Amino acid sequence: MNWPPDKEPGTDAEAANEVLTPAMRLLQLQTRHRALDTRITEMQLYPYQNQILLQRLKKEKLRLKDTIALLKDDMIPDLDA
Repeated sequence: MNWPPDKEPGTDAEAANEVLTPAMRLLQLQTRHRALDTRITEMQLYPYQNQILLQRLKKEKLRLKDTIALLKDDMIPDLDA
């Protein structure tokens, strides 16, 4: 069956146009962080895996951690009175 390009099953054309709230973005980043953590842990079980890929995944995980921390800081209101 031929689907219209924007209505193909498995595509998120509608989700791409959605505006993400900071809380939704935070949840998305935390989910990716956990997935990377799981993948890194699995790769470390087999020490002869691709070490370059493992290092890239670890760096991406650290970038996500920093982004999550910044987003959390932005969500907390300043209490300066």
